[in-house]
This record gives sequence, structure tokens and C-alpha cells, in this order.
Amino acid sequence: MNAVDPADASRASAGASPAPTEPVPPTKPVPPTKPVPPTEPVPPTEAVTPLIRGIAVLQRLTEAGGTLSLSGLERATGLARSTVDRITLTLGRMGYVRLDGRDAVLAPRLMELGNAYLAALRLPALLGGHADALADELDESVSLAVTDRDGIRFIHQATRRRAMSLSFRIGDLLPAERTAPGPLFATEWTEADWQRWRARRAADPHDHAFPAVPPREHPSADADFERRTARAAANGWASDDQLIEPGLVAVSVPVRDPRSGRIACVANVVSHTSRHTAADLRDTLLERLRAAVSRMEDDLRTAPPPEPARAPSALAAWTGASKQRLGREFVESLARGLTVLTAFGEGRSALTLTDVAKATGLARATARRALITYAHLGLVTPGDDPRTFTLTPRVLSLGFPPLSRTTLPEIATPHLAELSARVHESASLAVLTDSGSGPEIQYTARVGTTRVMSVNITVGTRLPAYATSLGRVMLADAPPPPPALGTPPPPAPRTVTDPQTLTRLLARIRTQGYALTDEELEEGLRSIAVPVRDRTGHAVAAVNVAMHAARRTVEECVRDILPELRRTADRIEADLSVAGRFTRVPPS
Repeated sequence: MNAVDPADASRASAGASPAPTEPVPPTKPVPPTKPVPPTEPVPPTEAVTPLIRGIAVLQRLTEAGGTLSLSGLERATGLARSTVDRITLTLGRMGYVRLDGRDAVLAPRLMELGNAYLAALRLPALLGGHADALADELDESVSLAVTDRDGIRFIHQATRRRAMSLSFRIGDLLPAERTAPGPLFATEWTEADWQRWRARRAADPHDHAFPAVPPREHPSADADFERRTARAAANGWASDDQLIEPGLVAVSVPVRDPRSGRIACVANVVSHTSRHTAADLRDTLLERLRAAVSRMEDDLRTAPPPEPARAPSALAAWTGASKQRLGREFVESLARGLTVLTAFGEGRSALTLTDVAKATGLARATARRALITYAHLGLVTPGDDPRTFTLTPRVLSLGFPPLSRTTLPEIATPHLAELSARVHESASLAVLTDSGSGPEIQYTARVGTTRVMSVNITVGTRLPAYATSLGRVMLADAPPPPPALGTPPPPAPRTVTDPQTLTRLLARIRTQGYALTDEELEEGLRSIAVPVRDRTGHAVAAVNVAMHAARRTVEECVRDILPELRRTADRIEADLSVAGRFTRVPPS
């Protein structure tokens, strides 16, 4: 498998830059005699300044939870307001950020950058199923983590739904010394790695640089982590006894790359002291964790080489067209630089400069300067072949943690708002549920209008699926026979209730791809809906436009509203496809 080597990722994150031509393997620096506070490395001469600034904006937005005012971004980055405005406009054009009033908000499409890293790494795709199965077996949360400098980042999470549950997200960065995976990764640190860790600890003893964890109230001695690392090397496992916060315990086992014998990732079981003590967690669950890790390593050993996925195309032409359309407000060098990250992916984990230029359509000089910039920022590192580049875990710092918890209603709402503004009618998203009296729809997102007379349905409302356009378009996606209608009386005189008629109606809806109800849920109410499908093509929800029957005829709904509905569903599906590639997107 083509996984990013943890040692390479750690070295790249220290800020080393490649030579001005092709990258060369990083060399071990001479360790200082005592820790020194870390300083920001000076960018190479050929680094792309607008790209550095754009990355800073994305990272500040990530640290703020995905939303920050433009004035807040100005303060957080130290950039001029005009620069912030141009960067956010460019990111908005790319679909990575949207503006909500005076706030900049991370958009789901930004996850394609983190997806590029995770796809190239292959570990989530190969091992995530084992982690999920182990979580079900143990009824505890299970995660996979990789090393990032002197911290760890999660690349997969299988969490339990409890009142007392974990808030860690894919991409979150944690200090190595406060985790169970950290001592295992530290067994492979060089002396330079240890010196860098000590320097960071001296400069930030309370862990303020790690927003995913609460600040440390009582810093521990460096020797404590060194002893834990020595025990981890001897035992082959490590534990966390409430180091992150009171009540949280964990046990970890390394998953080794069968080619190199080095740690590819660490499997981690997390619980709470109300369920297990750290010792109990080790005594009762460690062997089952080891068995799962053995199966993971077997899969790594037998996995066939990946088939290279299709590389993106025409990106350079798109950025050029955007520059022509928006003029100087569009920062073309930022857009071109970000497209470089999307050149990586499954089967494309290590790319040469020529590969990157070919995949993106950029000139070699442009791609080279972007790669030099990313090496400076710790986002890329030389691969096993010094002529190649690979992505590092730090790519996940570009919006992935807050966006990894995105729900379908959160994805859909901005698109529903745009739809409602275009057609001047209310728009809704609903999912299909089951009740004792038959299938129902539940409204999960809705955008109303300012009309005097408008459809007034609140989020959470449940209605019989067979009597609504939303329900019918989802029922049509289900295999026959049609579900039982249940015993409630029909909502309106015109509602179709006959099972045979409903079967024929659902077959027609399945063929035409939309459903229209005309005064069936309520007299005077007309509605048209289309499905929203996930990456597998299954209808997971539906969107509709509802109005009073006097405002548009049935024919006008099909002619004017249906195309707008389909465009909206396409945009929701595109965001859902990106967001759901390596994370689970809750339907409500």
C-alpha cells in the first residue's frame, strides 16, 4: 500500500523545504543541547505568498470551529481586511467557503483536500471496517490515528452514541504526551524529534496550540512521557489514564506496515471511568484489540495495489476563467495552489512534479512553486523516491475536523435558501422514517418565504409518506411491494390510498424522477419533490417546493420549478458525496 511514512510526515511538519527543483529527502538536523522555543521558519524565496495567506485563513477558520467573522479573520491572521476579502471571495468561488452575512463559513466541498490525503493514505478505506466492527463488538469508541510531528491526528472514528460521548473528530490534532497512541509513535522518534517535542513543551506548557483538548492545568514533567514511551516499546501497547481530561481512559496498539515494519497507524479504544478503569480496559479489552490489529495487518499485507483514480482535469482553465470573470478580486495563485492538493488521491499517493502539472493542467513552474510552498508549510513531504511528493496529515488541518461532523440538513440548508430565493416559494428537506402506523416523512430542514400566505411546516414535523411528494419520491426508490399505508384516515379527499393505484403511481414516479401532489395532503396545497441520493445512488432524502395551488398550475410547476429543484438536488448531492467519502453524514 502507498501510505505516507509517519517519519516523513513528522519531518515535513517541522517546516523543511525542498530544493528549488525536485524534492530531496530531509536530513537530520544537529540536535541542540537544550530545548529552544520554536520559531516560524522563513518562507523560501519561491514560496507563493497568497497561498500561504489562504492556508492561514483556512486554518484560523478551522480552529474557530468553521465560522468566523471577516473582522475576526482579520485579527486572527494579521492580514489587511482587503486581503481577507479577496481570499474569502476566491475560496467562495471555489466552493470552499460561503459568506453568511458578515461571517465566513467553511463549506463541505473543502473536505476534498482532506479526502485527497485520506485516499492517498488508503488506511481508512482498508482498516476502517475493522475499526467499526471492533467498536460494535466492544461497545466502545474505536479510532485510528497517525503521527503528525509531535502530535497525533485521527483518520477514522467509530464512536458510540451515548450521553457521555467523545467530541474528537477526524483531523483533530492532539499532543502526543496526552494520548495513548503518542508513546507508541514516540518509540520511533529520532533525537531531533525529541528535541522538537521538548522545545514545544517549553514554549507551550499548557497546550494552548491544541484547541481540540482542554488546556493543561498542571503540566507534567518531560520524564513522565519518556517513561511511558519506554514502557510502550517494551509492552507493544500503551494506555491513557485521564491525561486528556478526568474520566477519559484509552488503550492503544500499533498497526505496522508489513513492508517496512514501521507504525502505519495506531488503533485506539476509548472509554470512560464510569465503564472501565484504565487497568480494567487493558485487562478486558487489550487482547481483542490485538486480534483486530492482527486482522488489520493481514489486510495491509494482502491488499492489492490501488487502481489509480481519475485525476482532476481542466483545473487550470477553470481558475483562468474565474480570474477573467472576477478580475483582481480573484486570487488566481491561491486557487491554482489549492488545486495542487487535489492532484493526489487513491493510487496517486506519491507524485512527481510532472505528475502534478499534468493532473492539474498547471505549468511546471506554477506547480513547483506551490509544492515548495506546501513543503514549507508542512503539507507535503518527499516520498520514498526523492523525486516524488506525498501529502502529510497536516492537510487535515484545512477544515476537516469541524466539517467531519456535518449533517445532511446543514449541507442542504444553504442550497434550499438559494432555491427559495429563486422561485419565491418555501423549500424543504425531509427523510423517510417508519412508525407503527406506516412510513412517514420527517422535515429536517426548511426555508420559508415572506409571502402573506405561505406553507407553514416546522422542522421535526412528521406526515404520512404516501400523501406527500417528499414521501412518494422516496417510497418510489424502495423495492416493491409498496409499504402498508396503515390505518389513519386520508389527510384530504383527493389523497390516493388504494394500494394498487399507489403502486402504479410509484412506478411512474420512479421513471420520471419526481413526484407532484395536488391538494392531497391539504386542500389548496401543491408540492413537487425530487430525491437526494448518496454516493451509492440510494435516495437518502428528498427536497421539495410547496405553494398554494392558486399561484402555479401543475404544468407550471413541472416547467418552472422542477428544473430548479433538480439543480438544487444536484448541488446537495455533490456536497454530500464529498462530505461522505470518509465520514458518516447523519441524515438529521
